[in-house]
Amino acid sequence: MITGKTQLLGVIGHPVEHSLSPTMHNAAIANLGLDYVYLPFPIAPENLKTALDGFAAIGVVGFSITIPHKQAILPLLSDITPIAQAVGAVNTVVRKDNQWVGTNTDVDGFISPLRNYNHDWSQQVAVVLGNGGAARAVVAGLTQLGISEIHLLGRNLEKLQAFQQSWENSPLEVNLQVHEWKSLPELISQANLLVNTTPVGMYPRIGESPVSVEDIANLPPGAIAYDLIYTPNPTQFLQQAQQVGAVAMDGLEMLVQQGVIALKMWLQQDTVPIDIMRQALREQLSGRGRGVGSREQGAGSRE
Repeated sequence: MITGKTQLLGVIGHPVEHSLSPTMHNAAIANLGLDYVYLPFPIAPENLKTALDGFAAIGVVGFSITIPHKQAILPLLSDITPIAQAVGAVNTVVRKDNQWVGTNTDVDGFISPLRNYNHDWSQQVAVVLGNGGAARAVVAGLTQLGISEIHLLGRNLEKLQAFQQSWENSPLEVNLQVHEWKSLPELISQANLLVNTTPVGMYPRIGESPVSVEDIANLPPGAIAYDLIYTPNPTQFLQQAQQVGAVAMDGLEMLVQQGVIALKMWLQQDTVPIDIMRQALREQLSGRGRGVGSREQGAGSRE
C-alpha cells in the first residue's frame, strides 16, 4: 500500500520499461513489510541533471541506473566509490548527507557465484569474450578474485588496445592481456573460466553462440562457462559448454546478487530476502517469452 510516508526507490534509464529490477526489489520490500516502493523512471539523456535535482527535492532514497546514463551520471555525483571509478560506470546511487554517492554493484554481483564455487582463484586462468562496457565489470571482478591471468578477446584491435590502456591508472592492479578473436582456439584450451560478455545468444540472436562448436571442444572438462545473458536459459553458448563437460553459469545470479547489495545499501539493512528476489525474477522470466530480458544494462552496468 502506498501511503503519504512511502519512501521512493527506483531505476532510471531511457528506455526503462524492460527493466526487471522493479519486480525483484518490490518483492523483497513486500516480504520485509517496509513502506518503500521501487519505480521505473524513464529519463531522457538531456533531462538527467534535472531529474537528479528533482529526486533530491522529493527525497528519493536511492536508485539504479540503466542505459544510457551509467557514464553520463559520473560528473553529476558528489562522490564515486573506487570500484565505480575503476569500472568507469555507476549502476547504483544512494543519498547520503544530502549528496548523491555512486557505486557499481555489478562487480560483486558477478563474482559472488564464483566465490561460492571456488575459494582460491590464484592459480586459475580466465578468458573473457568481448571488450565492451560489460567486460569492464568482469575484469574488475576477476582482479578482485585474485585470478592469475585474464585474457580478453575482441574483434577490433584498436578498441582492444584502448581497453587495455584504460586500466593503466586504475586503483586496481589488473593483470590483463588482450587478443584478437583469432587467438581463441589457443586460449580456450587454457581457460579455467570462460566468460561471455557479448550480446550473442540473446534476442534476436537466440540460437547463436560467440564460440564455434570446434573451439568450445577445446575447453577443458570441469572449466566454468559463465554467460552474462540470463535468458534464454540455457543459452546456446552454455549448452555447448555443458556438452564438453564444463560447468554452466548464467547471468541471473549476477542480477540477483548486485540487486541484493544495492537494496542493503538503500535500506541500511544487513540482510534482505534473496530467495524471494530470485524467485520473483524466475517467475517473471518464465512468462516473458522470447528472451528480451538479458544484459539489460548493456555497457558495464546491470540493474
